[in-house]
Amino acid sequence: MRLVTWNINSVRLRIDTVMKLVAKAKPDVLCLQETKTPDAFFPADAFADKGFVHQHFTGMKGYNGVAILSRLPLADKAIHRRCGKDDCRHISAKVKLKGNPFELHNIYIPAGGDEPDPEANDKFRHKLDFVDELTAWFAKERGAKKPMIAVGDLNIAPLENDVWDHKKLLKVVSHTPVEVEKFTRFYESVDWVDAVRHFVPEEKKLYSWWSYRAKDWDAADKGRRLDHIWVTKKLKPALQKQQILREVRGWERPSDHAPVILDIKEAA
Repeated sequence: MRLVTWNINSVRLRIDTVMKLVAKAKPDVLCLQETKTPDAFFPADAFADKGFVHQHFTGMKGYNGVAILSRLPLADKAIHRRCGKDDCRHISAKVKLKGNPFELHNIYIPAGGDEPDPEANDKFRHKLDFVDELTAWFAKERGAKKPMIAVGDLNIAPLENDVWDHKKLLKVVSHTPVEVEKFTRFYESVDWVDAVRHFVPEEKKLYSWWSYRAKDWDAADKGRRLDHIWVTKKLKPALQKQQILREVRGWERPSDHAPVILDIKEAA
């Protein structure tokens, strides 16, 4: 089974780009973040025509939004409202994979604005609170023994080699010590396995996001790894392969994120 996660930065604006990715990567399950559309306008038929007849999504006009699009049956669909907000950032569903069924969580953690000060910046405070709530919720409501996969634009690059310059980014939102500390607690909440770093050593630079502000993003290569796929240890033996499709960042009218791919065995 192939799972793909991608912050698409408007699914309606980039529907042709998504379909190009579908043709190239051939996912069985596609998770999108920042879909930026109310449910009534989500291009559900376009995905159904490509075989993604099992769908679960929630979105709002111009902001946020997450979607799970699957060729495999989905059950127990849920929308999780975080920090008292109905801002379409976390959904889940059980994926009926033969031999290895699992609960899939598609999460879009708030970016947090530009100022890494929770007292001066409400957006940053919301981001920290959001991660804290995820940490407590997974530990209490799910647990490490449950077969789960969490994917999404988690908007934090935790490791030194998840950013282009560790020292320069210590005061930049997405790599600050307080974010990394809370992110680590979330990671440890149910003993997650970083499915991408499972295959790529921590000593190697690895990015999934390059800013629109860079005139030549590819040459500058000032990236960050903001997009993640985690699995609980029960699924670790099923991990087969990971890919970050950097080339997609260079397609016409791209998202600033690249798709992340995980291949999983049907039976461990």
